[in-house]
Amino acid sequence: MPFSIEPIGVIHSCFSDKFGVPRQPGLVKSARARLQLLPPYDRTESCAALEGCSHLWITFVFHHCLRQQARLTVRPPRLGGNRRIGVFASRATHRPNPIGLSVVALEGIDRRGGRASLLLGGVDLVDGTPVLDVRPYLPAQDFVFAARADYAAEAPAQRFQVHFSRLAEQQCRERAASLPGLPELIEAVLGLDPRPAYHAAKKGGKRYVVKLHGLAVGWSVVAERVIEVHSIE
Repeated sequence: MPFSIEPIGVIHSCFSDKFGVPRQPGLVKSARARLQLLPPYDRTESCAALEGCSHLWITFVFHHCLRQQARLTVRPPRLGGNRRIGVFASRATHRPNPIGLSVVALEGIDRRGGRASLLLGGVDLVDGTPVLDVRPYLPAQDFVFAARADYAAEAPAQRFQVHFSRLAEQQCRERAASLPGLPELIEAVLGLDPRPAYHAAKKGGKRYVVKLHGLAVGWSVVAERVIEVHSIE
């Protein structure tokens, strides 16, 4: 039975494009976003008592993947992009319905002008993401002590050291006033190696661009487990 769902809000985040977005929420604590609630859910009463929650479940639409075909099997980056597993054993974007689910930190509620928006941290959400629902994360119920997850038993560690060229350091300083914490955000995002899994085996030299806060961050792998940021434009 077909049905339609209307978004209750939209994400405004530091990630201007899906390339470079952490593959799971919480990996980059400094990755922040504002969830702008839409009428009538932007009325302040919809967020009453929400301050008592440190974390939220965000249900959203993979809006950059609407034209992707659903697949029965996928190649998770955790497995090097070589081994196939069932789509329901993964968190891949190639899903029967393009719906995502993230646990994020609630860092504040903005109620200016009688309209509410939520300030979030540790996000893995692209700017412009339509949000379908917000629910409180309940530690007593949502945390399962004996849970296991086979190939994703532990969170991925920071894989690469990130160095800045003189030009990139200067460009960071020039933007420090309007974008505090930009160097730390770049280091955290690139340190997880956002390259496609099949690129990891290739030698360095190829230049990549990750877009953060609308800035094009140019970088490449220059040595084993070392990334250099060339420019921030």
